[in-house]
Amino acid sequence: MWKFLSNIILKNRIVIIIMITALTVFMAQKGREAKLSYSMAKLLPNDHQVSVDYNDFLNKYGSQNVLVIAVEDSLITTLSHLKKWDKVSESIKNINGIEQIISFSNLPILQKDADEKKFTVKKWFSEDIQTEEEFQKALAIYQSQPFFKGLINSEENKVTTLLITLDEEMIRSSKREILIFSIKALVDNYSTDFGVKAHYSGLPYIRTVDSVKVKNEISMFILFTLLITALILYLFFRSFKATISSIIVVIIGVIFSFGSIALMGYEISILMALVPPVLIVIGIPNCIFLINKFHSEFRLSKNKEDALSKMIQKIGNITLLTNVTTASGFAAFILTNSETLQEFGVIASLNILFIFLLSLFIIPIYFSFSSAPKKRHTQHLDKKWINNLVQYLAYLVKYKRKHIYVITVVLIVVGFFGIIQLKTTGNITEDLPKEQALYQDLKFLESNFGGVLPLEVLVNTKKKNGLLKSYNLRKIEKLSDVLETYPEFSKPSSYIDAVKYSKQAFYNGDSTYYSLPNSQEQRVILSYLKNSSEGLGFGNLLMDSLKQEARISLRVADISTSKMDSIFDSLLPKINEIFDPEKYDVTITGASIVFLNGTKFLIKNLVLSLLLVVILISIFMAWMFNSFRMVVVSIIPNLIPLLLTGAIMGYFGIALKPSTILVFSIAFGISVDDTIHFLAKYRQELLMNNWNIRKSVFSALNETGVSMFYTSVVLFFGFFIFVASDFGGTIALGLLVSITLMLAMLSNLLLLPALLLSLEKIINYEAFQEPLLDTFDEEEDIELDELKVKRKEK
Repeated sequence: MWKFLSNIILKNRIVIIIMITALTVFMAQKGREAKLSYSMAKLLPNDHQVSVDYNDFLNKYGSQNVLVIAVEDSLITTLSHLKKWDKVSESIKNINGIEQIISFSNLPILQKDADEKKFTVKKWFSEDIQTEEEFQKALAIYQSQPFFKGLINSEENKVTTLLITLDEEMIRSSKREILIFSIKALVDNYSTDFGVKAHYSGLPYIRTVDSVKVKNEISMFILFTLLITALILYLFFRSFKATISSIIVVIIGVIFSFGSIALMGYEISILMALVPPVLIVIGIPNCIFLINKFHSEFRLSKNKEDALSKMIQKIGNITLLTNVTTASGFAAFILTNSETLQEFGVIASLNILFIFLLSLFIIPIYFSFSSAPKKRHTQHLDKKWINNLVQYLAYLVKYKRKHIYVITVVLIVVGFFGIIQLKTTGNITEDLPKEQALYQDLKFLESNFGGVLPLEVLVNTKKKNGLLKSYNLRKIEKLSDVLETYPEFSKPSSYIDAVKYSKQAFYNGDSTYYSLPNSQEQRVILSYLKNSSEGLGFGNLLMDSLKQEARISLRVADISTSKMDSIFDSLLPKINEIFDPEKYDVTITGASIVFLNGTKFLIKNLVLSLLLVVILISIFMAWMFNSFRMVVVSIIPNLIPLLLTGAIMGYFGIALKPSTILVFSIAFGISVDDTIHFLAKYRQELLMNNWNIRKSVFSALNETGVSMFYTSVVLFFGFFIFVASDFGGTIALGLLVSITLMLAMLSNLLLLPALLLSLEKIINYEAFQEPLLDTFDEEEDIELDELKVKRKEK
């Protein structure tokens, strides 16, 4: 088959070039349509109960797209500062895409109209106030309202906040950047004028800043990866032809990755942004194996066309196998129930297979049009230092095998102790640099107001107008008091606060009456509310239309999953004590709950995906070699590096989270490629050397060691580039994958051949006599027919 394919490629070069060019132009056009993701990653499936609860909440009460801005202004309660702040608030209110704005200057005061028997609403501050006396009088009215205490201003009025609700459609589009930064510009002007500091946070702001970073990092990573891999290629081959041909392959691969994202209707998230640079890193080893084979064949035959044909025939099959296993590592994510991971798995696995095809077509076609390699182009095959390194490894395998096993056992023991120290986390800012303003601003708001991330507690009385019952009001008040005892929560706001505020207004603003009304007061106050055309948004804002479900809104600090679990373990029994679970439904939801539960769900699914990758590749190995023993021998050297990487995470306090657990599936899928290369060559050597195990092992090590070292170096530096990211998860991913792949290379060059030699009595003829899938020789000029071995007669 591969001889036939090589003839097609080399005889139809012009047609293939035209087809690749046309496809590249098409995908480049589609790639321009790829959009950045501005929404929170969908970690939970739609039918998960947490997702169901959150979507029900959004349908009833609207979105939680609130931008939170805090300004450190100790003079905010002076006339000059507040007038300027009011103008800023009004200017923001007039920007397209703003649904609602709550500011210190526009807080509403509820007043009683005894003649009309209703309540009216009036802002406590207006631009009509001109004198200090008028201002102090208005300020005294504001300060007599317990309803607003700790809601907008800090306890000592040294910090004031703006709560800005953004339009849902606007926030999901690229226009959000213009919207967010237009708001920021107005507040920054105020900050500059008065020499005060502004802080910005809230989920819309965090996601916007993240999306801008993603956009910048995509270009940076692609450029850095191209430069680093091009430099390594040139150092290896000392040939511009080899370097340029490989770079052409991966650039086209990158174009196809963006095009496929757009064609599939996906968006570019933090995770999806990793695909293009990862493709470069994975695509370059394909080119290295092909070019190495071309040069070695040409040096033997001095015939360029014959060398190109044999390159395709002998390397095509084994490279296909290694790319399939690599793609399997990514494809396992498709089997998770996370939409974000499924999209990543689809795009990554498809493009890995596609970049294999690109290298298989472009490399031979490129060199077929180039002049024949000169002697200096093939000298890299004889580099003494790399050959000396491989010979030293062979020496260790031959004479120091016991040492290898002892060190391996010690590392496994150390690894188990390290891995049991692994901890799970999942807070939203875990991956943000601690020294950057985004993180510092969020922590500032937490220290002054308890938190920024939305949290909602919904109390359903299961009865229409149930919230009008006095005993239910008292129960909700009791729950609010409980919530206020947790330092991780901000001051809760609920229907109860509005009811208390109504009573205070009924008694002409006397703050001593800020409490729940008795039955008689409640009837009168309700009649006033019914007559009022204005209000504080009692309807959909604080309860449902049937008046049977109350909403308690608060903001929570950005805490880890374990900390949140601890809080809920403490809180839920208290809730059940107040509200009988058989008579009331109490639901805790909000964006923070969705994210934290999504993290736990994702980690569980990623562990399962890792197991699936191991099983899938084990089945693939069994199909390839038709031997359970060979599966065990091939998998062990690739599992130990994963154990050691997990141990490094445990010892150095690197938490297990979505971004770091990705390491294991990705690294395993890539590292097993070296095993396939080694075992494929080992099998060919067995057939050539009359089943001489020892001779075959060392021949395979000498022949494949150089290529395995080259590709591992490319992979190491290619993934290591990710440490330049601003996202902690991406940094950890790059660092840990790089470490894992280097450990896997050493394991495959030392432990794998050592195991083959030690187990030669049970892993020999039976393991290789009739594999279900023939693998072609990588280094020797042998015809396929010569590699067939007849099954023993029984």
